[in-house]
Amino acid sequence: YGKNTIKFLRLHREGKKHFVKEVEVCAHLRLTSAQEYLEGNNSLVIPTDTIKNIVLVLAKKNGIPSLEQFAIDICNHFMTTFCQVAYVKTYVQEVPWQRLYEDGVPHVHSFICVPDGIRFCEAEQCRNGPLVVFAGIKDLKLMKTTQSGFEGFYKNEHTTLPERHDRILCGELFCKWSYGECKDFDFNCIWKKIRECILEAFAGPPDCGEYSPSYQKTVNSIQMLVLSRVSQVQVIEAVLNNTFYNVVDMKNLGLENDKEVLVPVEAPYGSCACTLGRKKFFEA
Repeated sequence: YGKNTIKFLRLHREGKKHFVKEVEVCAHLRLTSAQEYLEGNNSLVIPTDTIKNIVLVLAKKNGIPSLEQFAIDICNHFMTTFCQVAYVKTYVQEVPWQRLYEDGVPHVHSFICVPDGIRFCEAEQCRNGPLVVFAGIKDLKLMKTTQSGFEGFYKNEHTTLPERHDRILCGELFCKWSYGECKDFDFNCIWKKIRECILEAFAGPPDCGEYSPSYQKTVNSIQMLVLSRVSQVQVIEAVLNNTFYNVVDMKNLGLENDKEVLVPVEAPYGSCACTLGRKKFFEA
């Protein structure tokens, strides 16, 4: 049980310059006894309103140096403060506020919400067990207008999809990864590096791009690049929900439409998913 959607803004001031973190937190506990379920005995139950207040107090006292560290702080607090807590799981996601720039100059206290992917993390711990930390990005919408195709696929009497060697590749990406033993990581730096890997693997070199023969291959390329460059990541899960675009037939309007006007196919949509990890992790 626990408290969901604890939303708040944490404002940090350094002189005239302000910093903001707006987050949504879900904190769930499992107690050492189930007597509140079986007997209606609430003597060990920490009220969910108390859980909410603890999250807010920790934000006030510790700040939010990174989403991961804040989630770790929440887990540590419940484990060290309440002996009846057997398990804690914390989810934190961030509202994508970015500092506003005017003519290249950063504003000291103004921000703009830029929906270019939502950062999130999870931390969970069992009593006498290791602390496990996950991080990720979701709702990241990506598109490239060429260097993508889909050919040579299996066909039978139900196949109507034509082969394409040049198409728009567009989708919404969910990506979640797990760390090994959490040491003194710079979670903010690691997250930015992984996001850069995702964009690079999707797009390819800026002057020419890189051909994608399928959504599946693109997902795998993202995962392989992250694992090759970020040693702290042990397992990475990726889900790419596809958005297809169909070329509008304008012959009846007396026009040739050379893939210049297209309409999105909102539903149904395809989706591909893959989980990839280091061999030593799965052997363990």
